Amino acid sequence: MKMNEILAGVDFLRRTGRDADISGVEYDSRRIGPGSLFVAMQGGTTDGNRYAAAAIHSGAAAVVTDSEATYREIENSNAELVLVAHGRRALAQVSANFFEHPEETLALSGVTGTNGKTTTAFLLDAMLNHAARKTVLIGTIEYHVAGAVRSSPHTTPESRDLLALFREGVDAGATEAVMEVSSHALAQARVYGLAYDVAIFTNLTRDHLDFHGTMEDYFAAKKKLFDGSELRAPRVAVINGDAAYGAQLAEAARKVGAEVFLYGISEGDYRADRIRMNAAGMEFAMVTPQGRVDIATRLTGRVNIYNLLAASAAAMARGLSLEAVRDGIASLACVPGRFQSVDAGQDFTVVVDYAHTDDALRNLIALAREFVTATGGKVITLFGCGGDRDRTKRPLMGQAAAEGSDFVVVTSDNPRSEDPEAILRDILPGIKDGKAEFVTELDRKAAIRLALERAKPGDIVLLAGKGHEKTQTLREGTISFDDAEVAVDALRNLKGARA
Repeated sequence: MKMNEILAGVDFLRRTGRDADISGVEYDSRRIGPGSLFVAMQGGTTDGNRYAAAAIHSGAAAVVTDSEATYREIENSNAELVLVAHGRRALAQVSANFFEHPEETLALSGVTGTNGKTTTAFLLDAMLNHAARKTVLIGTIEYHVAGAVRSSPHTTPESRDLLALFREGVDAGATEAVMEVSSHALAQARVYGLAYDVAIFTNLTRDHLDFHGTMEDYFAAKKKLFDGSELRAPRVAVINGDAAYGAQLAEAARKVGAEVFLYGISEGDYRADRIRMNAAGMEFAMVTPQGRVDIATRLTGRVNIYNLLAASAAAMARGLSLEAVRDGIASLACVPGRFQSVDAGQDFTVVVDYAHTDDALRNLIALAREFVTATGGKVITLFGCGGDRDRTKRPLMGQAAAEGSDFVVVTSDNPRSEDPEAILRDILPGIKDGKAEFVTELDRKAAIRLALERAKPGDIVLLAGKGHEKTQTLREGTISFDDAEVAVDALRNLKGARA
């Protein structure tokens, strides 16, 4: 493809060159090959402009840069050069041109919020697939491209990688895309230029303040999906009316012409009636503008009622019938790492869950409490906090665990470059204020065994924080670690020791 075609619609400040032939678009200099276009842009942790010369040395035919200094430094190279004001927006635009705008073929549904994005996206994807629609699914756990499963390095990838996945999906016959849209992606223009047909808001609670700084800035990033300020306004906005910021977001969406549907447990356009639940699943009547339908699902808990209502409203906005929604919900067995049961024949319940904010942890423990109240069992909670992330939520998570649990094991999550002991010290002030008995064990494997050893018949053990993750990130590097697998091994050894 010619450089002129790749720059179509891109606002640039300066350009030198010869309309080069371009073989690929990259923002990572390590992926450069002969004829590549390298987009050198300022990022959150590094500045790609530092690698512009290396990209040219590796065969880049052209460089798009958002740095005047970089432009001057490589101006005498053989590569074609383009100076832009905003690197990430330029990356989105040139990638869309290079991949021949697959996003225009797909009906896009985007899910944003602090908690519930993954489950809502999985549910919507399951409904669409069950209705024989081919989809692309982009999210925290994994990516799906017309049925093929890929690993997920980021909840929302950089625009170039996202558009490459869209291209693969369209080539394989996909007509729909369901995406988790993170606040980071919205703030960093990773989804710049995309037009969402349906936008979904789950909730907004304290998280990612290490990146956004304040809740107001966090909300402002989420709002971009709905208010038409940087993205085209969605045709339909599906918004949790029970959530903080829900009413404010609904007003913003209406102002730019979106059709707004609210959902909530007892109020809203989509709501739930006659709820019955247990640890194995739940049933309820879903009330919608199109009528009522009885829902039976293997998911459980109040939080999952919200997720089901959100996904159902979005699916019906995409043209599915009540019956298709009902059947699509029934087709989904579970969402990995989201209230995932671990069964090795033990006489108590073990659940792995991704809860990694104080709000999510509080909701998880409240759900567990509902299930053990009838049996007189206890709630045992294991959790930690990630390193190099918002430190202010650490005592709040300790408080949430101590308020609702009978016994708490505080351990390590993904400490990354931080000292696990320092993370623990941040958690303890919150947990010490509660009434729950607690212990600390920084070795997560040993901590899981300790929590399981404490359990008695009728109890529930919550292994919180990592959910679907298959690794643990330490200062020394990344190791294989799966909470569910570690729990199964510990349960089998424990069963043998008790025999």
